[in-house]
Amino acid sequence: IAYSANSAAVRLIGAQLDTALTRCPDWRYVDARGGAISRRYEFVDFAWAFSFMAQLALIAEKRAHHPEWTNIYNRIDITLTTHDAGGLTIADINLAIEADIIFKIHSAQKSELSCPAAKNQE
Repeated sequence: IAYSANSAAVRLIGAQLDTALTRCPDWRYVDARGGAISRRYEFVDFAWAFSFMAQLALIAEKRAHHPEWTNIYNRIDITLTTHDAGGLTIADINLAIEADIIFKIHSAQKSELSCPAAKNQE
């Protein structure tokens, strides 16, 4: 499914929805609110979680497509849906994929690096 300014606010249904959901298998789909996807991410500590949120926030702002999210210490819960379209759109799918990419990068980095803020607490 290609992304364009015109398709960003078109609600996904039927086969398009099914195909789009295969692109973000770690996300849970719910029918509520016309369709939404959600996922929980867990990090080693608050600093890593906040770094993830900051990176995703820059992408979301650039795309003018903002997630619903909560952060409790090392855990981030994200829900994506497009209010203007009344449900899930390709913009939500693409932001979910971006979030997964950032999470994979963070996961790789945490095994190679230690967070400076965490070192100061030791």
